Amino acid sequence: MRSNLISRRSFLITGSALLAAPLAKAEPTPTQFTAAQVVERIRTHVGVPWRAETVDRILAGDPDTVVRGIAVTMMATLDVIERAVAAGKNMIITHEPTFYVHQDTTKEIQDDPTLKYKLDFIRKNNVAVFRFHDHWHAHHPDGIAVGMMQELGWEKNVDPVDPKRFVFAGESLAQFSQGLQTRLKDRTMRVIGKPTMPVKRVAASWGAADRLTTIPLFARPDVDVLVVGEAREWELVEYAQDSITAGNQKALIVLGHVVSEQGGMKYCTEWLKSFVTEVPIEFVPAREPFWNPSNPVES
Repeated sequence: MRSNLISRRSFLITGSALLAAPLAKAEPTPTQFTAAQVVERIRTHVGVPWRAETVDRILAGDPDTVVRGIAVTMMATLDVIERAVAAGKNMIITHEPTFYVHQDTTKEIQDDPTLKYKLDFIRKNNVAVFRFHDHWHAHHPDGIAVGMMQELGWEKNVDPVDPKRFVFAGESLAQFSQGLQTRLKDRTMRVIGKPTMPVKRVAASWGAADRLTTIPLFARPDVDVLVVGEAREWELVEYAQDSITAGNQKALIVLGHVVSEQGGMKYCTEWLKSFVTEVPIEFVPAREPFWNPSNPVES
C-alpha cells in the first residue's frame, strides 16, 4: 500500500513539474522578406518624404521576389548583376540607371539585343532591381556626398555646413590631383588648370555636372577647384577653359561618373545594414568603364 502511495506521489510531483516547465519553442521558419518590403524599409528610414514623381522604383523583376541577398552598387551594369548573382544576391540596389537613360524607360529600344539579353538574364535569375537615386541625394546629409567625403578621407577638410565644400592647405593642383587619382584608383581623370596653382577652396558636384548649377559654382570667388563626375565639353568644360584664359586662377577636375559616386553607394551599404538585418548585404562596385591607352587594362 505504501509503495502505491509513493508511486502515486511521484507521478503527481513529476506531472506538476512538467506542467510548470516552459513549453519548448518551435523553431522559427525563415522570414520571407520580399523586394517590396526592402523598399518599404528604405522609405521608412531615409528621413525625407517620398516623392510622388521619382526615378526611385523597382525597375525590373517582381516586387514579391523573396530576397536571398542584396547587392548595392553605383550602376547596375550587366557585369555587376552577373557578379551579384554569382555571389547569391538576387536584389540589386543601384544609384544610376540600369537601362541607359535617366528615367529608365525601355520602350524606345525594346527590340535592342543588348537590352533583351540584360532583361532575360534578370528574369532567368529572379532578380529584382531597385533604383535609389533621388531620395539618397535628398537624405540629410546627402548620402553620396557623405560617402565620397569618407572615401577620400576629407572629413577634416569638410565645411560643417556643406558636405560638398572643402578647405585645404594650398598644395599644388598637380599634387592634389595625383592624390585624388590614387585614392579613387581613377584611370582616366582629366584636369583643366595650371599645375602649379595652389588648391585651398574646393567644391564638389558628384555625378553629372548640370550646366545651370555648376557654371555659377565654378565662377564663385570662394572656389578654386571644382571636382565633378562628368560634364559636357561644350558646357562646363568650355566655360572653365574660357575662365582660365580670362585670367582667373581656377581649375576643373573631371573624375568620371562612376568613380565620382562609388563611395556614396559604399556608404549606402553600411546604412542599409543598420536596419535591414534579415538578409546579407554586399557592396558590388561598378567597374570604371574607361582605360588609358598608355596603360591598357581590361574593363
